[in-house]
Amino acid sequence: MRKIFKFSQSLISILSIIVGLGLWQIAELTLPTLVAGPIQVIQAFGEGIQNGTLIPDISISLGRVLEGFILALASAVVFGFILGWYQPVRLMLNPWLQFLRMIPPIALIPLVVVYLGVGQSAKVFVIFFAAFLVMLVTIYQGVRQVDLTLIRAARVLGCNDWILFSRVILPASVPHIFTAMRLGIAAAWTTLVAAELIAASHGLGFMIEQASNYFEMPVVYLGITIIGILGIAMDRGILAMERKFTLWQEKIQ
Repeated sequence: MRKIFKFSQSLISILSIIVGLGLWQIAELTLPTLVAGPIQVIQAFGEGIQNGTLIPDISISLGRVLEGFILALASAVVFGFILGWYQPVRLMLNPWLQFLRMIPPIALIPLVVVYLGVGQSAKVFVIFFAAFLVMLVTIYQGVRQVDLTLIRAARVLGCNDWILFSRVILPASVPHIFTAMRLGIAAAWTTLVAAELIAASHGLGFMIEQASNYFEMPVVYLGITIIGILGIAMDRGILAMERKFTLWQEKIQ
């Protein structure tokens, strides 16, 4: 029964993809000057591979996203647990964090250029900023929602702060950390194009911008499609890790 259920799920997903591609092709036939269909995108992909520009653009953008995301994750975990556990720190920093959350990353680009220039660090910082705030709030909320009964029981058993953190708080927060990672990787990819507006000469965002300037719609759609595929692949990877590390947690199918 379970195999049949999984097969039906896979079938629905495949049918959804086929229908989506069909509608995309119909849109291209209806608006040929504005929409590039799947066949044109595949042709643009082949041309990008042949002229040797596509793979470097993909690898450069992927490197920027991973660097910004990893730095943001490490920072969000540390600050998320500090904010969730120490009330004085939370009361002091919370107004500033709420303020920063309301600022779109693209609005920081002029300041980033002034302080960090137009190199790799500037682009990584914009991605870091977007992913960090999203993950910080999620991890912080996860720490705050740890069952007080577990904390009190650990205290009664004589656990010190380190044991309480490592044996109770951290394991209970793991599902929230993975949720934060999924949100963070999405924020990193959605900010990539804005980050690569900072005097980039390579990358998917640069490729999309250059193609739009010359109205090369297949290349624009190709860049958007690659970003979507890479984002989905990384999201699926995080989900696989979550299933491995949260086997103890009951989930709704």
